[in-house]
Amino acid sequence: MLSVIRVHLPSEIPIVGCELTPYVLLRRPDKIATTDDVPESAPLEGHFLKYRWYRVQSDKKVAICSVHPSEVATLQCMGCLKSKVPVTKSYHCSTKCFSDAWQHHRVLHERAASAAAEVNDEEELLRLNSSGSGSGLLSAATGLANGAPSVYPSVITQKTGAGGETLVEVGRSKTYTPMADDVGHVLKFECVVVNAETKQNVGHSCTILTSRVIPAPSPSPRRMIPVSGADVIGHPDSNGRALSMGSFTVLSYNILADTYASSELYSYCPTWALSWTYRRQNLLREIVKYHADIVCLQEVQNDHFDEFFAPELDKHGYQALFKRKTNEVFVGNTNSIDGCATFFRRDRFSHVKKYEVEFNKAAQSLTEAFIPLSQKKVALNRLVKDNVALIVVLEAKFGNQAAEIPGKRQLLCVANTHVNVSHELKDVKLWQVHTLLKGLEKIAASADIPMLVCGDFNTIPASAPHALLAMGKVNPMHPDLAVDPLGILRPHTKLSHQLPLVSAYSAFARMAGSVTAEQQRRRMDPASNEPLFTNYTRDFLGTLDYIFYTADTLTVESLLELLDEESLRKDTALPSPEWSSDHIALLAEFRCMPKARR
Repeated sequence: MLSVIRVHLPSEIPIVGCELTPYVLLRRPDKIATTDDVPESAPLEGHFLKYRWYRVQSDKKVAICSVHPSEVATLQCMGCLKSKVPVTKSYHCSTKCFSDAWQHHRVLHERAASAAAEVNDEEELLRLNSSGSGSGLLSAATGLANGAPSVYPSVITQKTGAGGETLVEVGRSKTYTPMADDVGHVLKFECVVVNAETKQNVGHSCTILTSRVIPAPSPSPRRMIPVSGADVIGHPDSNGRALSMGSFTVLSYNILADTYASSELYSYCPTWALSWTYRRQNLLREIVKYHADIVCLQEVQNDHFDEFFAPELDKHGYQALFKRKTNEVFVGNTNSIDGCATFFRRDRFSHVKKYEVEFNKAAQSLTEAFIPLSQKKVALNRLVKDNVALIVVLEAKFGNQAAEIPGKRQLLCVANTHVNVSHELKDVKLWQVHTLLKGLEKIAASADIPMLVCGDFNTIPASAPHALLAMGKVNPMHPDLAVDPLGILRPHTKLSHQLPLVSAYSAFARMAGSVTAEQQRRRMDPASNEPLFTNYTRDFLGTLDYIFYTADTLTVESLLELLDEESLRKDTALPSPEWSSDHIALLAEFRCMPKARR
């Protein structure tokens, strides 16, 4: 007869909005163990599995710590309530938790409080929940935190558990997605074999209890900072953003593919926050909040593009294009190969053309033409690394008074790439960037078109690839050129291009003096005019990601503010419960401008 051997949950902590799918191991009538489902619609020898999810109801109100969401809150910041900060951000599990987070937490007050509501720091610190029973101020505030309108029907199935607790039925399928009403409560999963004819349970049910459900921590808002140096009259778009007339925004973001997000590499990140079921929802929330017109993502797995990002972003009005990495080096499930995904808003742009760059093919052409036969195998082993680039030509659907010529189409070329990561292969990185730029030069020669070059270049500002991108050439004495065992970088004079590329974030270094400008400048490297970091792990802090633009056809209007290292240090590094990648997102607003006549 059908029986249940074992049930367990893959995630230690349930999170609002993140799907829970228990692992259920069955023994079939033929004694074979399986994890295949046996639904009522397809019983096995007269039996099927019935599932129930319950919320363990309690009279005690529980608030969750905003910094350590797996911990119950014991105190609340009263300044948050006075400043109208979201109440869920006001809870802390200990005085040490609050003290350690104060530098970051204080920013919430500064942003949310109006001049009239400003109070002395001494008065806005803490009120302890001394009773620990959920009564008093903490209890009242918890009602606010968990007081969203109920998503359950007015008639709810309830029963009393073995321990006398009230169980509220919340789901009847194997999978359940916790909701706002579940926050602070334990969930109970129940699985039992049922006779298909009598509908009676057969044997004992298998049950498992979760930890308390926690709210999904969401990334703190990041502001767009004007950098154009002029007050440009803007208009709100359909999402309420204040965009300049004829401007558009571009986002570049390495989202950290699940296949690379191992607990060994990121042991400082809680396992629940590292799980893909959590990270995908947090990443989607962050991406959607930016309302970018064009979105360039790197490290998007093939299956995650098809099953999640393409359909989810389609709901928000985006058309999707994808280039998967080649798999000549990759070993494993081809569905988990990552690649570059470019999305654009259908109401702002239309798709004209797509070019796919496979550096493996370029490597094969190079070795056939220039590498001696005896070195071909060694050359291919060094050059073939599966990296790709996706180049998309779009046509704008919006007007631009500054650049508009009656009857002329406003085209835009967007390159999205992820360059090889190996520190030892400096020659390969530079060769890949040079190959991409030469391809873009050909496109530029065939059409008068503004260009954006976005992505994770896995190269720091002082490197040869960055010099090639930003300066148009590489100093023949650059130390990176010493690593060239195949001679593919010689002569060094060929390492140049004619595209007038400028890094978008260098505009922060040119801002006029103001408090905001000074704050952003402190987050920039004065030697390179690039951010101090776009990638932050326990072992590395530096800039690898860029948005370059052709300065003769585009101008930067505003930039997404950079994150402060201090604010991220509270979670050791990235990824964290708040930020779900080890990279940070870059976002720039551009305006097309008429190209100067030569």
